[in-house]
Amino acid sequence: MFVSPKKSLGQHFLIDRNIAEKIVSSLPATPARILEIGPGTGILTKYILENPAFEPMFIETDREAVEYLNSVFPGIGDKLVHDDFLKVDLRDMFHDSYQIVGNLPYNISSQIFFRMLDDRDRLISAVVMIQKEVAERIRSGPGSKVYGILSVLLQTWFDVEYLFTVSENVFKPRPRVKSAVIRLSRNTSTDIGCDPGFYFRVVKAAFNQRRKTLRNALKSIIADKDTSGINQFLGQRAEQLSVEEFIELACYLE
Repeated sequence: MFVSPKKSLGQHFLIDRNIAEKIVSSLPATPARILEIGPGTGILTKYILENPAFEPMFIETDREAVEYLNSVFPGIGDKLVHDDFLKVDLRDMFHDSYQIVGNLPYNISSQIFFRMLDDRDRLISAVVMIQKEVAERIRSGPGSKVYGILSVLLQTWFDVEYLFTVSENVFKPRPRVKSAVIRLSRNTSTDIGCDPGFYFRVVKAAFNQRRKTLRNALKSIIADKDTSGINQFLGQRAEQLSVEEFIELACYLE
């Protein structure tokens, strides 16, 4: 049986087993509960299943891939869920803390990261392969032109490590860009001092008009509020503020 890569799903199947083993070995030892997003042809799945310490689950939206995985790994059983990660209720899969691993589809990687943020209190770590420029954006800091919404939000709750770069030659079909593997590790932030939903709103509004000063970009949020305590930020653009400064700004505005 063969799984045909589907452009609509952003599928680029990794074919280098050494890289697959390296990705799985980059997962921390705990927690043992592992969720692989989009196992595809099972190149990571093999090494996950071979580790007796892991308690894995797999979620795959492509029916053809699900049938293939069931044929290659006959014991996978109900560990393999045919569903969409962006829609599934993760609490039905894990009742406690867990980790994520996967070669993420380029076309929905940002949506997947936002979903991870939604479950940040249970997601302890994630080792994922994504487009290299997205990896660089996520790990970037203030002052960088690629520093943006995901940079700030992920770094608020996770430590970001750029592990290694992956050549475009180890995929089928071959993508036009290089990939990279990053590791997100949940940091100690629990209460940032303001409502996370409001914080998300401030960060998104700031970067949605990143060429404007924050005074203009956040005009609808600031409204008639006293801004005397944050005037030092309002003359700057979003890309100039650190994560800590964004938290201070949001907490003051709330």
